[in-house]
Amino acid sequence: MRRLRISHPARLDLEHVLAISVERWGDVGAARYRALLSAALHAIASAPDGPTTRDRGRVLPGIRSLHVRHVRREHGVREPVHIIYYRARGTALVEVVRVLHERMDPAQHLEAAMPRPRRSRR
Repeated sequence: MRRLRISHPARLDLEHVLAISVERWGDVGAARYRALLSAALHAIASAPDGPTTRDRGRVLPGIRSLHVRHVRREHGVREPVHIIYYRARGTALVEVVRVLHERMDPAQHLEAAMPRPRRSRR
């Protein structure tokens, strides 16, 4: 299993998702969604190129995604609506770039989350 690194934008996404979950479904519903997200992250670390993941290279090179509905069976969440976007960083690390609602345009949000190349100083 690969190690996971959660980017700062993805951390903020997760905090937002869980805060909204508490507002809409209370502590119990938010705990279920948190367990679902945790299972999805574990699935990504276990099999980053697994059969339920998608290559999102057309949006941004090297990016893959997993819709959390693919891990919902035992978590009691009927209709999960989030997609985790990530990329492999070598053979031992997967970086979670963003966690977005399925209706959000990934092209708009992913590029802004990626580190920009450093310019050389002369």
